Amino acid sequence: MPAASSSPSQLAGKALTIGLVGLAVTAAGLLVPHNARAVALSYLVGITYWTAIAIGMLMLILIHHIFDASWSTVIRRQFEHGISAFKWLGLLFLPLVLASFLYQRDLIWPWLDLGHEMHGGHTVGHDPLYLKKSAFLNPGMFIGMTAGFFLIWMGLAARLRKASFTQDADGDVAWTFRNRVTAAAGLPLGALSLTFAAIYWVKSLEYHWFSTMYGVWFFANCVRGALSIGVIIMVWLWHRGDYKGILNNNHFHSIGMLMLAFTVFWAYVTFSQYFLIWNANVPEETFWYNLREINHDGGPNQWKWIGIIGILFGHFFIPFFFLLSYRYKITKHIIRRIAIWILAVILLDMCYNIMPALKDSHGNAQPLLSLNLVWILSSVVGVGGVCVWSYLRSFPTAKLIPIRDPRIGESLTHHE
Repeated sequence: MPAASSSPSQLAGKALTIGLVGLAVTAAGLLVPHNARAVALSYLVGITYWTAIAIGMLMLILIHHIFDASWSTVIRRQFEHGISAFKWLGLLFLPLVLASFLYQRDLIWPWLDLGHEMHGGHTVGHDPLYLKKSAFLNPGMFIGMTAGFFLIWMGLAARLRKASFTQDADGDVAWTFRNRVTAAAGLPLGALSLTFAAIYWVKSLEYHWFSTMYGVWFFANCVRGALSIGVIIMVWLWHRGDYKGILNNNHFHSIGMLMLAFTVFWAYVTFSQYFLIWNANVPEETFWYNLREINHDGGPNQWKWIGIIGILFGHFFIPFFFLLSYRYKITKHIIRRIAIWILAVILLDMCYNIMPALKDSHGNAQPLLSLNLVWILSSVVGVGGVCVWSYLRSFPTAKLIPIRDPRIGESLTHHE
């Protein structure tokens, strides 16, 4: 983007307008008869996708402080602006909660309605597996835990932002030590909250399913998404002229190495989950993958090819081989394209985990390439527009980089 482009405040207005239009299109989907559940699950994809990216930014800031990292200091400020979105994400999550309690209890999460009829004619309230999990999966816990997640994320974000922004003014090194203390407490809180959020919001859509690696899978996508957004912001600010003379090739190479590391980490976690479930061959676990591979008549469904081509090759092999190259990691337009690709396949991964909960009369997962894709994309654009607006609204409130951070000199001269 050229230096003469619109100011952040002007771009913020445009982002908010786009976001509101996207949310309006999603809401318009409710006018289609018998479409409420499809719209609600599509909206869950959008809100979970952008919340995951914000969580990833928060975790990267916490990791930066706990390791006393130097190279990432000039990039950290953009993540600090990004985590300003948590309060808006909490507000945007509220319609899902209200719809589930005021409109239809089993609209999204079947276990919220004890009278929900399951396959075979049984109800949730008489399901032995639900009764075993009811202390965790119940309306009170759901509301309390969801509110707690956002309060934890907002609280950590507020402390980190205040200390970092205030240090620009007074230069007191005590703010750096305060953020280390915040990071020491925030990392376990962040790890637990993102794990339980993934279980409550996504995994419990099929509450019979067991997986001990789900929180780690979600964490991997959180960080990969945050790193990718970070690359896009870095390239944008470079072309605007803001980051020229501040960022060098080594910053791009370092963030590219992290992108590669978490690509491998995501693949390890995802393969391990699949392999362990396949190897154990326990019906309570395998049904989740069966739903995403075959229909009730034994024929393959659309999700099987999404899993093989989109998830296996798109999510791992393609970014993995591109990120092996040093030249690709430091070439701005190439690493930006890799970042955009990763963001796209993370969205596909979210759809793969959420949308098969929408079934037809035979119990088959409804295909992704359908009218539902409109509500998914409009939700992603809608929630994303609000998040971009929040970032751009925060952008002018602090210096471009933490100018009085004790490690700023090392960051500016970062080398491999």
